[in-house]
Amino acid sequence: MAPRWSALAAVLAAYGPRWAESAYATDSTWHYDDGGGNWADIRFAGEGRAVLLGYDHEYSTTYFRAAAEYFGEPETDLLAGCPAWWAEAIGDYLERIDSEGMWIGFIYGFDGGTWTRAEYDDDDGFTSLNLPALDDRAVLPQITGQLTMSIGGRPAGAAPDPALLDRVLAECPDLSADTARALLGGRGLDVDAALRAAHQFRQRG
Repeated sequence: MAPRWSALAAVLAAYGPRWAESAYATDSTWHYDDGGGNWADIRFAGEGRAVLLGYDHEYSTTYFRAAAEYFGEPETDLLAGCPAWWAEAIGDYLERIDSEGMWIGFIYGFDGGTWTRAEYDDDDGFTSLNLPALDDRAVLPQITGQLTMSIGGRPAGAAPDPALLDRVLAECPDLSADTARALLGGRGLDVDAALRAAHQFRQRG
């Protein structure tokens, strides 16, 4: 997922700090949100392990912990039967359920070889979130849409060359300055910010 996630983060960062908030990496976490209240994060837990969690405010019908009481719905325990390290890795998120009312619709764990989740039948919202990092067919239209959008008085740009986008994905997260300039430089965007954003995805917590 790193090439797609970092490529999207690079393009968004080129538009400035506000846009960069929608896709970025820290030392232990990758973040994505669509700007409309739907989000997904990966928290790296060491030894090749990770936890993917998030929420789709329209389609997540799993009511986890305090969300069940808040919405008056039966609770779905997203951690039922899961290894203890999942909860340990995302402890700060679990605290925010009570402190900030931040709902979580899905939690998946990766043990170094396989992604798994707790057993439940309700729609957790993961599929409808359409996380761009999962597929070229999801991330490439989002990148193209961003680059051709009229933003803040800036005229809409021309669609990027598909071959150039393929090059970006092939390089990311090790995006080169030459490729970043080829994609962004002629559009008056911040190439240096794009490079920093992409390279941050080299981290694996």
